[in-house]
This record gives sequence, C-alpha cells and structure tokens, in this order.
Amino acid sequence: MAPRLSAETLHASTVASGGRAVLITGPSGAGKSDLALRMLDRGFVLVSDDRTIVRKEGDRLIASAPESIAGKLEVRGIGIVDVDSTDEVPVALIVELTSNMQRLPDDSRTRPILGLGIPLVTIDALTASAPSKVALALDLMGLKF
Repeated sequence: MAPRLSAETLHASTVASGGRAVLITGPSGAGKSDLALRMLDRGFVLVSDDRTIVRKEGDRLIASAPESIAGKLEVRGIGIVDVDSTDEVPVALIVELTSNMQRLPDDSRTRPILGLGIPLVTIDALTASAPSKVALALDLMGLKF
C-alpha cells in the first residue's frame, strides 16, 4: 500500500525562482495577484494565482495550481490573462501581506503548514520595494537552509 500524501488548498498566490516557491498570503484584496505580477517582471514564474495546492512530501512542501486555474493570473482592470507557469515546486518561503510592518522583525519566524515549519516574512504589498524584499528574503532563506 502506497503512503498517503497530506495536501490542502490555500488562499495564496505562488511564484517561483530557482526551483523555490514563494507562497503569497493575505486577506482578499491585499494585493497577492498584483505582487505576483510584479514578481514575474523580476524573472519569477507563476505557480498559481489565488489558490495553491500544497502537499507534503517527506520534509518538503510542494506547491502546484488547481487544474482549472493553471497558467492564469488575475490582473485587476484587465482581467484573467494567460501567463507562463510552472508546477510542483518546493515551498521555501511564505510572504504574508500586511500594512502593519515591524521595523526589525524576528528573523526566525515560521508558519506551520501540514506539520512543516515554513519561513515567514511580512511585507506591505503596496510599496514599490515589495518585489525586491520578496527576492531578498528568498535569497536570505537560501543561506540559512
């Protein structure tokens, strides 16, 4: 009998770079899709917009898109557009969107998903520097793990 895989669908947009996925979380209207679009301009690739399936494989969390929305990105004011996408990417970072930023946050924050602690940063999606902060946080996470 094959081992059972744990999985769930999250309200998150996900982008990837260098084989590492970033889950972008936050309340509806917080700017998840907009930040994902700006990350594409930085060379990231879309995994999923708005909803992301995550499944546990050993000690890794793997992100993919629900089939019905794979390769689709909502661009406010334009509509749903087709974009290049990738699938089955290990999650390296969670970005939580908020306007309540700490100046010097604890750099060891994690969020548990399916029993795995995933590194977490908070970012204000409405700032011009948000995509740079996500990329920097992902690079820093790579140095720690």
